[in-house]
Amino acid sequence: MTQAEARAWLLRQAAEYRVDLEVLGTSERTLTIEARDGKASDVSLAEQGGLGLRIIRNGRAGYASTEEFTEEALRWTLDEAIANAEIQAGDHVAFLPAGVALGEHDLTDEGLSAPLPEKAGAVVEFERNLSADGRVQALQFARYGENVRQVEVSSTRGAAGGFRHGHAHLMSAVVMREGDSTKQGWHVDVQGAFHALEPGRTAQEALKATGRHLGAVPLSTGRRRAILEPDVTATLLQLLLFSLSGKNLAEGRSLLEGKLGQQVAASSVTIVDDPLLQGGLASRPFDAEGTPAERLVLVENGILKSFLHNSETAARTGQENTGHAGRTYRSTLDVAASNFFLEPGSGVTHEDGTIIVTDVMGVHAGANPLTGDVSVQAMGLEVQGGETVPVDNFALSFSLFGLLEKIEEIGSDFEWRPVQGGICGAPSITVPDVSFGGS
Repeated sequence: MTQAEARAWLLRQAAEYRVDLEVLGTSERTLTIEARDGKASDVSLAEQGGLGLRIIRNGRAGYASTEEFTEEALRWTLDEAIANAEIQAGDHVAFLPAGVALGEHDLTDEGLSAPLPEKAGAVVEFERNLSADGRVQALQFARYGENVRQVEVSSTRGAAGGFRHGHAHLMSAVVMREGDSTKQGWHVDVQGAFHALEPGRTAQEALKATGRHLGAVPLSTGRRRAILEPDVTATLLQLLLFSLSGKNLAEGRSLLEGKLGQQVAASSVTIVDDPLLQGGLASRPFDAEGTPAERLVLVENGILKSFLHNSETAARTGQENTGHAGRTYRSTLDVAASNFFLEPGSGVTHEDGTIIVTDVMGVHAGANPLTGDVSVQAMGLEVQGGETVPVDNFALSFSLFGLLEKIEEIGSDFEWRPVQGGICGAPSITVPDVSFGGS
């Protein structure tokens, strides 16, 4: 049977079993094309999908999933979910939220419908522009990728609806050399439609991002004024998401616990998650539980206004469900952002002695979301006499929330970057006093 028929069959069976059931169905198509020596190669098209069941029985939740839609497989999956619910600890009462008819939404439309030869031509042009720079010692890869995902949610509590979304990207990794200096870098441009990609422009951005570090000199240890470029700011915002998660709040792991209504960042800082953002790369009309989406201000003028919540974390913390349930068909209920961003400002000033931090490395090992302490290797540029000089071999150390409180400028150079489970938008930020550990 089809996935739609399988969902309907499961809901009928759940009614006979007298249990509440939520079915999350996803199907995903991924295309990648690499270019080598002026030709498209390594074309890969993959499709996957399945159904994820969340069953509620006697106030306990059980999960199971299947990629097979025969009646035998569906019955086994339903029985497995019920069995899993029966063995769960009863530390809190599980439930499904009341649902509504959500409709069907196509957020991608014809954005990725270009023929395969046209997409192959784009990545070949991308590779040709990258290879044309004589400083490129090795082009590790030049890649086109696209992802289209269909999501369907239905439940015995009345939720019913679906949406389709997708994006395309160009990505590269290059090694550049000038004299005795060699630098490696990668770059990605993500767009909601294939025709919004510009291979020539993206190649020049990639070459500039890596090439500007050639000839870098070591930076001496000290405290300096810093400008964090959008890539770096986006990395910090992703770290901040840990403490804004209602799940981590409910589990006592958020550093923002007890701070609703309090100042947690500079007054210029406003942080938003907007799943309804027009043209947003992670936009969605509803979440994984079928709760309709709404724009959510998390931090406004530096004051903490909300956490990201699903129905369960909202109930456990006594707060409102914000429609941020996240789940794949294979996973359990979680919290997930969508189009998550720091609102841009009027710009940053490049004073002499300022260090422009362009890249940070080792974030997974050097950033502790439980404490907010960050110590990572970085690369950047030092402003000298109105010009910039590349600097490297330095570490950057700070407290995440201490840094947020000290932000003095927010840039207008806003950029979107993909992060786990969504997309993060960030401008540059200026912080007056940051610890740099160098030579």
